[in-house]
Amino acid sequence: MTTAPVRYLVVPTVDAADGAHSARFGDKTLLWVPADQRLGRASRTAPGLLLVTQVGRSFQDEYPDVTPLLDHGRHLVISSADKPRRRSNNCWRIEPLRAGTTVVDNPTPAAARVDPSIAGLVAQLSPASYQDDLTWLASLPTRHSLSTSFTTAVDFAAAKMVALGYGLARTQITVGAGHSQNLIGDRPGTGGGGLVLITAHLDSINIAGGPAAAAPGADDNGSGSAGVLELGRLLSTRSWRHDVRLILFGGEEEGLFGSKQYVAALPPAERARIRAVLNMDMIASKNTAVPTVLLEGAPVSSSQIADLATAAATYTGLKVETSLNPFASDHVPFIDAGIPAVLSIEGADSANGHIHSANDTLNFLNWSLPAEILRMNIAALAGWLEPATTLARPRPAGSVVSWGPGRLDLFAVGMDSALHHKAFDGSWHDFESLGGVVLN
Repeated sequence: MTTAPVRYLVVPTVDAADGAHSARFGDKTLLWVPADQRLGRASRTAPGLLLVTQVGRSFQDEYPDVTPLLDHGRHLVISSADKPRRRSNNCWRIEPLRAGTTVVDNPTPAAARVDPSIAGLVAQLSPASYQDDLTWLASLPTRHSLSTSFTTAVDFAAAKMVALGYGLARTQITVGAGHSQNLIGDRPGTGGGGLVLITAHLDSINIAGGPAAAAPGADDNGSGSAGVLELGRLLSTRSWRHDVRLILFGGEEEGLFGSKQYVAALPPAERARIRAVLNMDMIASKNTAVPTVLLEGAPVSSSQIADLATAAATYTGLKVETSLNPFASDHVPFIDAGIPAVLSIEGADSANGHIHSANDTLNFLNWSLPAEILRMNIAALAGWLEPATTLARPRPAGSVVSWGPGRLDLFAVGMDSALHHKAFDGSWHDFESLGGVVLN
């Protein structure tokens, strides 16, 4: 079928003009109309329009001769005349561009009132600890899911989790004809009954070089894996109502094997307990002048996306973009199962041309960006997990009399049968014996 030609125009985000279709990409809007309608001198005719969602520059690297009509990093618009035979792989996907859609939103969330408890937790973030963990992970020759050094990385992360007091489990997964594993760390809450997951994929890949080639995977995804360990460390310093679960997946680069198999094995009751899944994938390359994070999810996770955006406005200087067009990371299997999951990823990740190669090294990272993203994440997590209720003061085993605002007096009988008195004026003090007064 031949697609009718259209005229299109990329403009700053506006409402679509009469007769024009539109799709929004952050601060830009793509307008298009049938070829027989006029859109102004700046318009061009083009065949039908397609939306490409990619990891990094994967589509552009594979098809360098295709010139995007609109380039918004993770999302491209191309002409259907340039459509390759394949519609998708593990790294990019092509679908029709639908009218009236917001592919990427550019919200301006209002900052909430700063919660001193959360602010204190945010302040405990250790960029040095995060950098040490990421540096160690990227020092391995590869973390390919089927390699022995992937197992070494799992051992390293497992030791970290155990030292923080997390209960540990390793589950075997299949990756093609081979086997890999997921690493899971659990920390129970005080009885809230809910469960919050913090996830990332631990594996790396060198697509051109193959399984044995160097794949340091500093940004993709040592940055997210070290983030899981740092958030796990922060959460271990306090008590929470709901359960915390850390997961480092294997097999992501080959097709989300670890997360797909994990979700498929979840019992219904366990699925129902999940309040949120926070997934981190590529959070350490600053690709824009203003530090930017993309929060990607689906309608099922809209509430969690809003919480993260508010946390960013309250506790960080991040610019936030959002998308309900999930693709190609470990949040997707959860969303497909109806579980609220959000991906946090660096903005404009297509500007990062080093991933999936031997060049994904530490020297291309910007250490201030992941620190900001982790501050946003820990602030939102604190809300989802809910601080454990503070212990109640011991209740007095005696009569209490209030003489006025801020003054309580307690009367009790001691072992000596004497009446004892205690004044409470905002802090507890020792009993004062009312000498000579004896209860009969």
